[in-house]
Amino acid sequence: MKLFALSLGFWAFASANAQYFSAGWAPGQPIPNPEPTPAKGGIPQDTPVKVAPQRPNPKGISELFDITNILSSSVAVSVFSKFGINITERLESAIEHTKVWDSRVPLITDDNYHELILNEPLNAQEEQDRTWMIVISVTTGRQDGISLMVDQMFDAAFNESIVENDLPNVRWGRIDYFNVTGITTKWSVWNAPYLVVLKDRGRTLRFYRPGQLRLRADALRNFLKNEEWMHTPPWSSVWAPGGEREWIVDYLAFALTKIYNVMVLVPRWLMFILSGSIASVLINLLHKPSRNATPTPGHATKGGEVAPPRSSSETVGNTSATPTSTVAAKRKKTKGKK
Repeated sequence: MKLFALSLGFWAFASANAQYFSAGWAPGQPIPNPEPTPAKGGIPQDTPVKVAPQRPNPKGISELFDITNILSSSVAVSVFSKFGINITERLESAIEHTKVWDSRVPLITDDNYHELILNEPLNAQEEQDRTWMIVISVTTGRQDGISLMVDQMFDAAFNESIVENDLPNVRWGRIDYFNVTGITTKWSVWNAPYLVVLKDRGRTLRFYRPGQLRLRADALRNFLKNEEWMHTPPWSSVWAPGGEREWIVDYLAFALTKIYNVMVLVPRWLMFILSGSIASVLINLLHKPSRNATPTPGHATKGGEVAPPRSSSETVGNTSATPTSTVAAKRKKTKGKK
């Protein structure tokens, strides 16, 4: 009886697991792909695990402590995935919402200025006709309504020119004021936003504040199409390109760019802490009391030491006794005369 029950149990176990056995591979047949083996809970063991996208190694302290790099690291992705949060997808969505510029407009920086503008491959006629329309923006660095309005108008005019293809000799560019130092220093631009019409590979510049132009896309396109900027005299001074003191501005731009390249390596929050600490130390030094302060009220002794001041009771006592002694002296004098 026991032998029959044991045989029955073995047969039931073999039939339950028969689906996991295969007939094997025969010559001439394609090699079958291995199917994932089920694990506990019915989840295949070979399920691929989401891995964080490979990002370049940080080049400085600022990139090392950047919140985007921290959240997109493999450790952060694995931690958030345990809570059912796809941090990579949410991070990409957040970055997409923070974009306020048209990515088709090239961003001009201190590094690519020579390649894009100064050394642009052009023949003589193309060099004569080439016109750059550049906007200097501060939208990414602060909440500036005028700068945002200028950016939206600029991007709309650029998009319409691409659709209509009516400005073949005009190239569009954008400068982020807070991330560019050398160009803005050479151009003596100390605030933004600005609209710049650039000619002759940067030797002829015309600057326009937002109030000097109509902030409409069609107005800007007509301004460029009809070359209305020709009615405005270009920037000409001793500091302008070709001026007598241009070399001073070049050296200043070079020095400020080097300083900026070093300071940008420090995270912004750490910069705030360091600047606040330095300011606190300087204020304490400036408001430190002098060592040659005036002594407290008192009288000097023969040795040059200052005696401690009298108490208030003694002072009141002396002042109250003075009138009495004066009256007594007058009475003695009158009695002597009698």
